[in-house]
Amino acid sequence: MKLLFVSNLFPDTAEPYRGLDNVTLLHQLADRWEIRALAVRPAWRSRAWRPREMDTQFAPQYIATPYIPKVGSRWNHRIMARTLRERLRELRREFAFDVVLSSWIFPDSCAIAELSSELDFPFVAIAQGSDVHQYLCVPARREIITRLLPGASGVITRSGELARLLAEAGLPRERLHPIYNGVDLDLFRPSDKTAARRELGLPLDAPIILQVGNFYSIKNPLIPPMALTQMRSERFQAPPVVVMVGGGDLERDVRQFAERSSLTERVILPGRTNAQGVARYMQAADLLSLTSANEGVPNVILEAFASGLPVVASKVGGIPEVHPGNDFGRLVSPIEPSHFAAAFAEILLSPPPTERMRNHALQFSWQRAANEYHELLCQARR
Repeated sequence: MKLLFVSNLFPDTAEPYRGLDNVTLLHQLADRWEIRALAVRPAWRSRAWRPREMDTQFAPQYIATPYIPKVGSRWNHRIMARTLRERLRELRREFAFDVVLSSWIFPDSCAIAELSSELDFPFVAIAQGSDVHQYLCVPARREIITRLLPGASGVITRSGELARLLAEAGLPRERLHPIYNGVDLDLFRPSDKTAARRELGLPLDAPIILQVGNFYSIKNPLIPPMALTQMRSERFQAPPVVVMVGGGDLERDVRQFAERSSLTERVILPGRTNAQGVARYMQAADLLSLTSANEGVPNVILEAFASGLPVVASKVGGIPEVHPGNDFGRLVSPIEPSHFAAAFAEILLSPPPTERMRNHALQFSWQRAANEYHELLCQARR
């Protein structure tokens, strides 16, 4: 069986972290499907994109497409469809794909929906999270999404909450299929904390609060350092430290806040890293912080539990679907740093057992996720 994957969320050597959940899924499906990939990129970022060595088996083609920021809501899916049209026709002759899997509902999946009707091929769409939360609030995009996505054989959502939102917007409930991402349970596992800290150059005695993700406004990256200023250091053997792995537009704001608050030695920003690096930071930390204003089901929570790490997270989106509550950390109201400060202190002073969190994570394997995708793709193929 032949599967064509189409999305802007596919990695390259310059952005090896881009769409990691998607490409990990493709590797899990590769024993049952012959797979090719079209990785869409905005034309203004045009360069010689190259795949990671491990992804060359999918013969990815990187395609630059015009994209109109902000005001292009009514046209970007049509512009992308026009860019992809001839490439899809060529691939049908060369590769004869049975079904298309697209990720990111606008413009990617909406473009595929237009071409699916025109060129007569089945497709399955993936709703990631932010695409639903943000785009359903934009009237023009909402109208296009609810008009075109019912043409999909199925819409996979990364959480039950995303399926609920899309159903409320008007998509047929029977076409919505929540499937949680998987976790690499061999990579994300408990390990010697002291050894991990020595390897990463982190303080050996201080409690470490880890945050992993992009420094974007929806992620609220200022909350962990702000919470640090509200925690009483004398309650701990050494003052707690926040380690923030990632990068983005608000990184400078975080650095400036740390400087103003005399926290430069206690707010550590090592930059972005790969999955192996994230796993090592989790093995060095005492808890994971997730301060997003909205989310689907972020993989980082499942990876933390697999590493035996408690999680203090915003009680938003699909997070409560996989975070059982106080036995595994805390779920708190978003936006308010004092709520996170109190939860951080509680967990650092009385951490839950590592084994409990690891055992909870064992149900979220990539093999389980791939089996559910495979079944749905086979149904679409018929």
